[in-house]
Amino acid sequence: MIRAWLDLSPAGIFAVLIVLYFGMPLLLAVLAFCPPFRRPIQSLGGVVAPFFNGVAILFALLTGFLANDVAVRGRQAYSAVHAEAGELRNVHTLSVASASDMRTIRAALKTYVNSVINEEWPAMDEMKTSPSTAVAYDNLLREVSVPSIAKDSGQAVHSALLNATVRAGTARNDRLALSADHTNDLKWLVVIVLGLLTQVGIGLVHLDKPRAFLACLAVFASAAVVTLGLVALQEYPFDGTFQVSSAPIKALQTLSE
Repeated sequence: MIRAWLDLSPAGIFAVLIVLYFGMPLLLAVLAFCPPFRRPIQSLGGVVAPFFNGVAILFALLTGFLANDVAVRGRQAYSAVHAEAGELRNVHTLSVASASDMRTIRAALKTYVNSVINEEWPAMDEMKTSPSTAVAYDNLLREVSVPSIAKDSGQAVHSALLNATVRAGTARNDRLALSADHTNDLKWLVVIVLGLLTQVGIGLVHLDKPRAFLACLAVFASAAVVTLGLVALQEYPFDGTFQVSSAPIKALQTLSE
């Protein structure tokens, strides 16, 4: 349910939040001020505001923790993409600067980069992986691991090539792990439910003043919709409005073989 909501377009994400957080005040108003529920609900009057601060504090804290998790994941995704691009560029630079002919390494590198951009990146939008990209990386690592490189170009160059390729693979694994991460789904459910319970608490405090009742709930609903909507747009770092760009890796397609 949460995943289906997060997969919606920006308009869909905000629409669901608007229905939830503005629909709840209308439902509470009907229960509090219209028969046949008016009398039993009004009998709950007299609840003081500080009594329900606990729910609001929990909502605020968990929203802050959730927003921090989303921001950290976005930064990690950005770093992983740039680290992968940087290490791949190092492989290309070392292969060009080496005394021996490393055209096969550059060809394997270009095949891998093209596979990442044309196959793996679209697959990440659907939170999947690309087997052909894994094969392309394995082929690149195989080319870099050829023992004759150390003999023809020196052990230092060979070690640098191997280390750069392995680090690129590690960055790729980080990128794929971040693109498939769903650990925040339960947190989203808890935050949304706590927001609705906070509205119930606000309503109980203003049972004797219908206009104040609706005004307070409308202000809270507006804040909740804006905050949760903007955080939700950044939930998946490789999908949606604020996704991490593939430009650093895509730029490697222009490198010569």
